[in-house]
Amino acid sequence: MLKQNILIFPNPDDLARAAAKKIVAMSENTVLQGRIFSLALAGGDTPQTLYRLLAQPPYVNQLPWSQMHFFWGDERCVSPDDPESNYGQARRTILVKELVPEGNVHRIRGEMEPIKAAQDYAVQLRTFAEESLAWPRIDLVLLGMGADGHTASLFPNQISAEKWDSPTLAVTANYQGRPANRVTLTPLVFNSAHHIIFLVTGKSKAKALAAVLGNTYDPKRWPVQRIHPSRGSVMWMVDEDAASQLSGDIN
Repeated sequence: MLKQNILIFPNPDDLARAAAKKIVAMSENTVLQGRIFSLALAGGDTPQTLYRLLAQPPYVNQLPWSQMHFFWGDERCVSPDDPESNYGQARRTILVKELVPEGNVHRIRGEMEPIKAAQDYAVQLRTFAEESLAWPRIDLVLLGMGADGHTASLFPNQISAEKWDSPTLAVTANYQGRPANRVTLTPLVFNSAHHIIFLVTGKSKAKALAAVLGNTYDPKRWPVQRIHPSRGSVMWMVDEDAASQLSGDIN
């Protein structure tokens, strides 16, 4: 786990600006190749600054909105207007200007029962995928990491690899008092992506980040370690607080 592409920023604002520039560059390059740009969004607090930036000048004028398709790495099973809805958060930030056609937004239907919502999203992914594939190879996946080492809704000691025979999974978890029922993409989808960027901020993440990027591979304890694309790239964008316990041979 030592060979990682890690970028460390003084603070979350600098991190968000750098991430915004990368998304603009990636999307422009993809569209120039004659393809649409698919982006899987992360929920939680960390990416919200980034999403707000993307909906403001100069970035809002640089993104090829009509040629972008939006997905979600996971969702809480709540209504779209619930404050905890990842889709709802995006509607209030990155998608607030309604520049994206409705047909380009592929949300997890959190208002459904978890198993049905997972099945529904698997169908959506299959529809968007290339012929003969069960899910799309997403251009860029944004992910966060919790202080317990979880990412998306892949939690410690909860999900065995044997259950990952589907691109989506219904998950029962109790995390910081938030809704227990969730739907998540599985490593099958994440590990087929072209690019993954982890956004990690805050001292509360420092211990987990050092463990995840250290010598020990323990994905049951640190589920984020299951994310290692076979043909894609992984970048960690972290602030100084989150990076404070990284050893010298890592950073």
